[in-house]
Amino acid sequence: MFIQTEETPNPATLKFLPGQTVLGTGTANFSEGDNIEKSPLAKKLFGVEGVIGVFLGSDFITITKRENFLWEHIKPALLGTIMDFLQSGEEMLIEEARDSLPNVHEGPNGEIVKKITDLLDTRVRPAVAQDGGDITFQSFEEGVVYLHMQGACAGCPSSTMTLKMGIENLLKHYIPEVTEVRPVA
Repeated sequence: MFIQTEETPNPATLKFLPGQTVLGTGTANFSEGDNIEKSPLAKKLFGVEGVIGVFLGSDFITITKRENFLWEHIKPALLGTIMDFLQSGEEMLIEEARDSLPNVHEGPNGEIVKKITDLLDTRVRPAVAQDGGDITFQSFEEGVVYLHMQGACAGCPSSTMTLKMGIENLLKHYIPEVTEVRPVA
């Protein structure tokens, strides 16, 4: 088994590509202090000193490290942990831990929210996944779209520019009711 790695725009985050399905559909995001029992893989990865975040995507794993740790020191342990886990045949995730379940939004903004989520799903999320992250819709209130950034996107130095120059401009172009995009923690 060969696991490729790719740098992401976030220097504290590395994308691991095992060459096989990780989750298939949906995503799962784990940070220090989360209930990592929901993911046997995340639990093992957090056992490697320096790991502070694990994001599971369709066919990739994104890992975030503490600033004072160097990739060249922890990367071999992470590769070994991922390889051993994949060869064990153990489930990646307890089913209830998936983040990206479809949200149903009704009410006066239901149609606007549907347009927003459709644009995010077709134009934004695939591009962001290429960088090892995900952006999910949180809410739409008084013209402001609130998005949750995960994986490599969380804490990325260029995330503000991505939100303002990329996603905000895209949404404002196609949906006149959108006036601003803001991140949520």
